[in-house]
Formats: sequence, C-alpha cells, structure tokens
Amino acid sequence: MPDTSFSASGSRGLTRRRFVTGTGSLLGGLALAGPATGASAAGRAEATASALAAPIASGAHVPVLVVGTGYGGCVAALRLTVAGVDVHMAEMGMAWDTPGPDGKIFANTTRPDYRSFWLRTRTRQPLSNFLGFPLDKDVPRHTGILDAEDFAGITVYQGRGVGGGSLVNGGMAVTPRRDLFPAVLPTVDPAEMYGTYYPRATAGLGVTPVDPAWWEAADCYQYARVGRRHAERSGFPFVFVPNVYDWDYMKREAAGGVPRSALEGEVIYGNNHGKKTLPKTYLARAAATGRLAVSPLHEVTAVTPAPRGGYTVTLERLDTTGVTVETKTVTADRVFFAAGSVGTSKLLTRLKATGALPALNDQIGKGWGDNGNVMCGRANHMWDPTGKLQSAMPTAGIDNWDAGGAFAEVAPLPTGIETYASFYLSITKNPHRAEFRWNPATRNVELTWDRAWKQASIDAARTIFDRINAKEGTIYRTDLFGGNRIWGDHLTYHPLGGAVLGRATDNHGRLHGYDGLYVIDGALIPGNTTVNPFVTITALAERNIEHIVANDL
Repeated sequence: MPDTSFSASGSRGLTRRRFVTGTGSLLGGLALAGPATGASAAGRAEATASALAAPIASGAHVPVLVVGTGYGGCVAALRLTVAGVDVHMAEMGMAWDTPGPDGKIFANTTRPDYRSFWLRTRTRQPLSNFLGFPLDKDVPRHTGILDAEDFAGITVYQGRGVGGGSLVNGGMAVTPRRDLFPAVLPTVDPAEMYGTYYPRATAGLGVTPVDPAWWEAADCYQYARVGRRHAERSGFPFVFVPNVYDWDYMKREAAGGVPRSALEGEVIYGNNHGKKTLPKTYLARAAATGRLAVSPLHEVTAVTPAPRGGYTVTLERLDTTGVTVETKTVTADRVFFAAGSVGTSKLLTRLKATGALPALNDQIGKGWGDNGNVMCGRANHMWDPTGKLQSAMPTAGIDNWDAGGAFAEVAPLPTGIETYASFYLSITKNPHRAEFRWNPATRNVELTWDRAWKQASIDAARTIFDRINAKEGTIYRTDLFGGNRIWGDHLTYHPLGGAVLGRATDNHGRLHGYDGLYVIDGALIPGNTTVNPFVTITALAERNIEHIVANDL
C-alpha cells in the first residue's frame, strides 16, 4: 500500500521522497495525468462549453441535481456521468469563461476590480493592511469570485463560481498524516482512504511535486527557503507539499517565456494560467461524457419532496449584480448537496426549520469548525530577505501538531517589493465547534461562533512562532490586520462541518429522513482536517460516490 500521508522529517536537502505525497478559464482543459495535447484540450473545452450552453429550464426533470460545483460536487458529477447518469449542476457563481477589459479572466490580487468580490462594494481582503496602510478598495457590486461572508465572530472566505474553492485557494494539496486520520473522520476506515481514495483524488486533481533542484534555486521560493531555515534552526520539522499547479508552466513563467500567473501573485481572485482548477480536471472529464449540464448564476433556495417521488427544487437565476431575474422550479430524482460547508449547512438548516424537509435530524447545522485557521507574520532581519518575487503557490509547512497542535503553511506575501517578512496560515487543533441555527425573527441562518474561541488557535500557533522569534531575535508583524494586531483571528479559509458524516447523514453521506438526498462536500467533515482540507474533501467524495453508485443506482 502506498504511503500517502505527509512525513514530518526535515532536513536541508529537498528530495521527492521528502515531499508530502498526496494526492483559468473553463475552456482551458488540462489532462489529469499530465499536460494536455492540443486535441484533447480542445475536445474537453468544447465539451465544457456545451455543458454550459443551456441553463436548466423551468419545469425540467433531471435524474440528478448537484447543488454546487466545488470539490465534492465535481467528484459526484464525474463518477455519476461515467456511470451513465445524466447530471445537472446548479452553481450560484459565474462560469468564469469570459475575459474582462484587460483580456484576462481573473483580476490580479494587488489590483482588485469588479471580478474580485461577491456582491460587495468594497473589498474585504484577508490581509487588510500593509505598513500601516489599508489595502481594501472600493469596487463595483458584482458576482465576483471571492465571497467574504460575515457571521458573528468570524468571516468565512469561499469561492464563487463554477469550480468553487478550487478557483481561489493556493492549490496546496496536503494529505493528512495517517496517524492523525482517526481524529479527522472517526467513522471512516483509514486503510481504504490511504490505499484507494487519497491516491484516486490526487490523480484526479492533478497533484504533483515541484522539481526539488529548481525549487532550491528559484528566486520565487526564496521566502519558503527562509521559512525552512528559521523552522529548522528552532528544531521544527519542515515538510514539503505538492500542489495542483503546472510546474512546467511556472518554470516558463520564471524564464520569461509565458505570461506570468503564479509569479504575478494571482491566487485569491483566481489564477489565469497554470493552476489546475476543477473546471480543468474533474469537471472537464464529466463534461466530456456528454451527460453533464451546468447552470451558473443559479441559486437553489428550496428542496421539497415531490408528490410523485423525487424532489421539487426551486432555483433563482441571478444577474451579475445579484438581483433575482427569474425563479424556476424543476424536479430531480436525487439531489446532492455540494454547496460547500457553509452553503450546504445554511440551506439544510433553513429547509428543516421552515418545514420543507422536516424529517432531517437534529444534527443538521452542528459540528461546524474553522479548521483552526489563524494568520500571522514575522518581521525578519535585513540579512533575511524573502524576495521581491514570490510565487503565489505555497509548497511547504511547519509541522508541530504532535507537540503544539499546529501545522503552519509557509505562505507567500506577493507584494512585488522586499518586505523582510515571513507570513503564515496556521491550521490548529481548535476543539470548538459552532452550530448553524434558524432565526425566525430575521428569517436568516446564523452561526454560533464565538470570536474568543480563536484563542485556542493563537495559543497553538504560538508554540511555533514564539520559539522561532526567540531563536532568531525577531518579532511579530503588527501592520497586517489593522488595529496594531498580531493575529489574523477573524477569519477562516477552510470551513468544515455542519452536516457531519455519521451524524446528520449515514456513513456515506445519505441524509437521514429522505431517500435520494445526499451531502458530498466539506460539510461532512467535523471541523478540522489537521492540514489544508481540499484533498480530504475530494477523497471522501470519491469514497462515498463509489458506494452510492454501486448501491443506490
């Protein structure tokens, strides 16, 4: 059985053995196992364009409706269409297949515009300040790619568009250490996950390691090498992580042979070239079957049992200012909820509370966590520059999970100037779990998160960075989050839970109380994966859909 968990070994030399093994536009399809040929890419592009060509009509009937187009939804779509089932996917966000005035699909991270944020008139960036100056800017209200959804005590960042979170993350494809897996998904057999489904997920996502020799010499990873030096001098294991970026493309970026994308700092508002997002992998393969259709800018607002079996689904078609321009009603034999942890949990919580799906059990909305996310920066000495050029695709982290309950991604700070700063996104063993609840007075779903709960994450992250600062004689940056704050404790990029596997569902994602309703996204995972979660979400979806296809269809 292949070992697909990350190793906590750390040394100066970077080899393939030491890497964590793990596993643009809609029209830019890439092969899953390697670079696409012109013919295969063109064929997948044509199939994807066809899948987007005809949004669902009111009154239509479909065998399967998938709510959302993130990791779990795209896995379900691929495996169902390959099995011969027609699938329609409803996506609240845009298709992201039309260039803007600058000729690019996605906006640059340092130059946000109408494409950047979901229905905001001012950006709300995770890193909101720099050198004492605010970074947020006014933008036109638009159905942009990144949603910063505010709840009491926390802002949750989510991708909006066909491809979901794959559009806006850093592509860091981490498989949890196998010894930690029982705490992540206690009802799932680790042997099947590490023997079958993690390898299947990493292949499907196009996960590959960076060339070690190139990484050691590349100017764009100077920041990561500084992070390694500081971690190892303080005695921490420094682990390398593969990514879904096309490393050959990044090499050409560095050599000046192609337009820059990762090396232009493109990440949270989309990546125009080298990143293998879901529309280029799982979704492209599903579209190639000819059995997939996708309706962008369609929000599912209700699901109720249909009189003659199956389910009646209400969708609102949005324009690019977020206004509902049409309400549609369709029927589906089966519905897969894949709107992300927040989207799925909010929708199911509302459907249960308002009587649309009253037989859902009392575990709906519960077990939600932030994956222990907390950010910080360190001010390095002048002899430790991190480089003006920084790749937006991270490749490494610091593992102190056993001793301190923290795994810290060594993150880029791609400002285009020398900052003498090291920046980190930590994932921590935060025990707190919140619940989504329906408020009948406001007719909204609210989250019971308490901002004070982030202290557990700060304490865990300090087990790494207090020690590094003491060893290096450095201090924390206080100019990154506003208000002279050290910690970015106001957010999460990794929402998990709300319809937990084995509680709100059976052990393969079937919702209790209703035949033909499934959850297949990060809502199934109870709050923490110990590392960046999208590979685990994908692998769990692969496990569950294989069982569902074999037993339910």
